[in-house]
Amino acid sequence: MQGLHITADLHGCNCPAALLTDAALLGRHCTEAVRATGLQAVAELFHTFPATAWGHGGVTATVLLAESHLCVHTWPEQRAVTLDVYVCNFGSDHSPRAEALALAMTRLFLPQAQAVRRLTRGDRGEGADPG
Repeated sequence: MQGLHITADLHGCNCPAALLTDAALLGRHCTEAVRATGLQAVAELFHTFPATAWGHGGVTATVLLAESHLCVHTWPEQRAVTLDVYVCNFGSDHSPRAEALALAMTRLFLPQAQAVRRLTRGDRGEGADPG
């Protein structure tokens, strides 16, 4: 179950506004990026939330991967995005593909600022809770 989990918080996104509000458009970009990095999509769900008093509703895009998942959440009123890429490395190391997918998705949104975090999952090293 060992794997790599990458999260990114993107702020001041200078991408076309439709990427933050159009689930079908964002979904196409997600599935193209997954395919381009050599990961295998097995299911997908793209949802646009209703408009609010603050403006257009955001989008949640999820691509279920044979290796795990890609999730994207947008906040158009803040021009912000969160990304979540997780791959299990059972059988082979998919970490380089996860890195490539996270980078491709980040570049898509053209953020002015970003915070990226990487977490190795599933290790049972020193100090691991056996429970």
